[in-house]
Parts: sequence; C-alpha cells; structure tokens
Amino acid sequence: MSKKYLIVIGGVLLFLIAFFFIGRQNSSIKNYPPKNSTIVAFGDSLIEGIGATKGKDFISLLSLKLKKPILNSGVLGNTTRDGLARIKDITDLNPGTVILLLGGNDYLKRIPEEETFKNLKEIITQLQSKGIMVVLLGIRGGFLSDRFEKSFEKLADETKVVYIPNVLDSLFGNQKYMSDVVHPNDLGYAKISEKVYSEIKNYITP
Repeated sequence: MSKKYLIVIGGVLLFLIAFFFIGRQNSSIKNYPPKNSTIVAFGDSLIEGIGATKGKDFISLLSLKLKKPILNSGVLGNTTRDGLARIKDITDLNPGTVILLLGGNDYLKRIPEEETFKNLKEIITQLQSKGIMVVLLGIRGGFLSDRFEKSFEKLADETKVVYIPNVLDSLFGNQKYMSDVVHPNDLGYAKISEKVYSEIKNYITP
C-alpha cells in the first residue's frame, strides 16, 4: 500500500471523526439547526453597545464576522424581569436564532439570584417553544467574585442552549478594554465579538 494512499485514507478518517463529534455536539442543542437565517440579539446595554463608538459594538462586529444581519434588541438597564415583559416583541420577529444576554442588571439592582435564573429559564423556554435556537451569553455576577458562574452552567445544561461563559472574562477591571466600570470600549467589544464568533460559527447556517 503506497504512502500517498495511506495519507488519503488517514485524511478521510480524520474528517469522519471530526464530523461525528461536531454532529454529536450540535445535536444536543435544542432547535438546531436554526429554522431560518434571522438572528436577534436580545438583552441589556451590553447588547445595545453602550461604551462603543458607532458600528464598533460587539453585535455589529459579530454581524460582519458572520456575514449576516443581526437585529439588535438591547435596552439599557434591562433586567430579566424586563426581558420577560419584552419576549413577545422578540418572538413576533420570528427569528431562527436569539442571542440572549441578561442578568448583569439583576445583580446591580439586587434582584435575588434565584429569581434571575428562574426568569432566564422562562425566557429561554418561551423562545424554544417557538422553534428558536438560543445562544446564551453568561455574565459576571459580582465585582469581587462571580456568583453566577455555576448557575449559568446549570441553566445551559438544563435548557440545551449554545452557551458562552462570562463574556466579560479578562476584560472586567482592565482599563484598556473598559469604557467604565461595567461597559467595554471598542477594544473590549472586539474581544467579545471574537469570543462569541468562535463559539457560534458552527451553529449558524451559511
């Protein structure tokens, strides 16, 4: 058997193994593949892009990376309570994918953690009931330590979403990347867009 033939066989086997594992990973995500190409970003000021110059917020940057439009439905100050109140506005858009980022304002406004994650689960459940694939972005719960980390992990496992942990990881507290205490600047949002893109690119249909 020639060396060239062995290389070809090896390449085919590696492709099949990669295909198998990616397929298994994706099959565990509820409503994958997305029912359509419409993407909505749903959340608070981090989705809205507070602290960024025009076009440099992470949703705009992510849209460029994905080569797809993303409807930005971020609202400054929104908590998970506000998210529940706005959910029909999101489902009425009939998206195939929703990028969800809420919870930071719950911590700042001292909403009990139990209620925060109950609300998030209800939001996700309602979105999924409409056939929507959910991308859940984790957020830090606390300034000195992250109280939300384990709760986000548990929620992601229970709801079978695409999960990206703490989007402010390595940015929080670093003046190079932050415009104020809680909002990134252009450099920070660029880092978030890279992180989110690397995780979701295999879930978004071409």
